[in-house]
Amino acid sequence: MSLKRTALFDTHQKLGAKIVPFAGYEMPLRYTSDIEEHQTVRKGVGVFDVSHMGEFMLTGHHALDLIQYVTTNDAAALYDGKVQYSCLPNGKGGIVDDLLVYRINAESYMLVVNASNIDKDWAWISSHNKWGVSMENISDDISLFAVQGPQAAAALQSLTSVDLHNMEYYTFKRAKFAGVDNIIISATGYTGAGGFEIYVPNSHALHVWQHIFEAGKPYDIKPVGLAARDTLRLEMGFCLYGNDIDDTTSPIEAGLGWITKFNKDFIDKALLEKQKNEGTARKLVGFQMLERGIPRAHYTLHNDAGETIGEVTSGTQSPSLGVGIGLGYVQTPYSKAGTTVFVAVRDKKIPAQIVKLPFYKKG
Repeated sequence: MSLKRTALFDTHQKLGAKIVPFAGYEMPLRYTSDIEEHQTVRKGVGVFDVSHMGEFMLTGHHALDLIQYVTTNDAAALYDGKVQYSCLPNGKGGIVDDLLVYRINAESYMLVVNASNIDKDWAWISSHNKWGVSMENISDDISLFAVQGPQAAAALQSLTSVDLHNMEYYTFKRAKFAGVDNIIISATGYTGAGGFEIYVPNSHALHVWQHIFEAGKPYDIKPVGLAARDTLRLEMGFCLYGNDIDDTTSPIEAGLGWITKFNKDFIDKALLEKQKNEGTARKLVGFQMLERGIPRAHYTLHNDAGETIGEVTSGTQSPSLGVGIGLGYVQTPYSKAGTTVFVAVRDKKIPAQIVKLPFYKKG
């Protein structure tokens, strides 16, 4: 299958990006160095082109009914301009995908889904659309720029009349941005560094990208690739679909009980409520290496007797902390913070400690 390209593929090539296949797209992995780009976002401001993400519009009198049934979180708590993190249970206790739900108004919502799951999610939601809700897949028409870092609001403020400095986390506005009307400016992101996600029609993508970099020049704004996006999200303990959550992991096991609300009817409600009340045999945990060594996905986790107790799902050398960090599933008795476990790195078992997330704490 041929790989898709985002609207700004040529721009990334001109910027010298290393392009790699990712989720069916040719995407920029890095422009300079992973550590430099990571620190740009932690300390200043950087821009990710994440236009590979999927966007669905659900509209009509019963749009909320459909969203409530297919997602775990309580979308009835949303108000106009509010965003919610949620997931799609798969009918067997696993997760179809995690997603963001945007309430535009009482009868209009935008769902933002992972690139690798666009077709799967569309088919899944459509199969449960017994209300005849109008659904439109606009994924191929929208570009998405994540402008992230503590300087993001200052860097972008000249491009819009929206007061970016005072926008609440997980809210959005539809407003003029870089001279283009009706742009979604969302105070969301996947880095823990603060910032905004800008949804732009492809026809205006290059114009908006260029204006972002022009406005951001005094703040030393830089393009950032997917490699730094991964280390940034991992320092925050954010799940990555396909690594830390998938069709075989339940939201309760994955520590996503906080987005699983039982005050409504939804797919897998009874099963997940049972798990919440009775507990699960394994849990997703964060761990920090106590000696030198970098954990990687699929490395096994062991107790001090050498028995296998779990598996790493994501791991890296943290650029901010200077130590190896990872996420993984362990048998529940080993999930408490402070517990020592051992990571099998090649032929060695290196000690690590279970820690409370996030790994990186501001200030």
